[in-house]
Amino acid sequence: MRRAAVSAVLLAIFLLACGGPRRIPIAPDTDGGAPEADGALPSVDAGTVDPPLDAGELEACRAVDVLFVIDDSASMADQQASLIASFPGFVQGMREQLSNAPSLHVGIVTSDAYRDNASGCTEIGDLVTQTGGFNASGRDCGPFAGGRFLSDADADLSSRFACSAQVGTGGADDERVARALLNAVSPERNAPGACNAGFVRPDSLLVIVIISDEDDVRDGCSMDSGFGETCDSYGSGGLPDDWFAELSAHRDPASVVVLSLIGRSADNTCGAVVASRLLGFARRFGDNGYVGDVCASSYDGFFREALPVIGNACVNLI
Repeated sequence: MRRAAVSAVLLAIFLLACGGPRRIPIAPDTDGGAPEADGALPSVDAGTVDPPLDAGELEACRAVDVLFVIDDSASMADQQASLIASFPGFVQGMREQLSNAPSLHVGIVTSDAYRDNASGCTEIGDLVTQTGGFNASGRDCGPFAGGRFLSDADADLSSRFACSAQVGTGGADDERVARALLNAVSPERNAPGACNAGFVRPDSLLVIVIISDEDDVRDGCSMDSGFGETCDSYGSGGLPDDWFAELSAHRDPASVVVLSLIGRSADNTCGAVVASRLLGFARRFGDNGYVGDVCASSYDGFFREALPVIGNACVNLI
């Protein structure tokens, strides 16, 4: 085992020296720790971020739409605070990585129907414009330049994001992350007059950021003795393959990046559940998927390491 670990480290050093991939699998822990979810391997912080892309490479990537899917269940207060703290650096990093791509949209949804949102837009997948409930900012965060979403036209993007992203911890314990993101980016929800009108553009690079300390709840019912069949939970509908197919029906997967801050290992510091279903969804996007640890004390490193993923997707966007 020691020889295998040393070989893995030498391989990582070799790849870095040769300008290889920024995300490098390393050997599993040899101290008996639990393995990563679904065989996932952690990433190595490669240090500096790739250089910005030049104007020619950015010809096909002139619009970036970023959707944050935030778990608003009872255990998520610290994670929401970490996300808010890391947001300014993430946006600045994207602007530098993409050589100031001229148009940015930012939207936020929760992992269930959000009853404290503006009237008429409280269904799962509707963009958040006002918050309420326990540990929420408790404010109307608009008006936004984009209507119901943030954009680079907003004067103080970071403070407005902080208001909207502090969605609180009064949400359902049955997280429906996949249904939230699928509804949020659907053509119907983005049509004129709909709750997310104009947020997702057909020619944009769509970056989906998931933050949850539990997996997407499974569909299913249970047999309750004396009461017959009762549904005790309901999920997003289907499996990761089904979610991928639903999104792919109206959007080229090559134009989508999925960044997931989720539970990757049963042995973690914040009680996160291993999110094998959400991990499976991210993996459907190949090199456009990137997974980090929701229990991390800071998300700065995760977003820094994800910048080359966004940059490469931008280059490959056709």
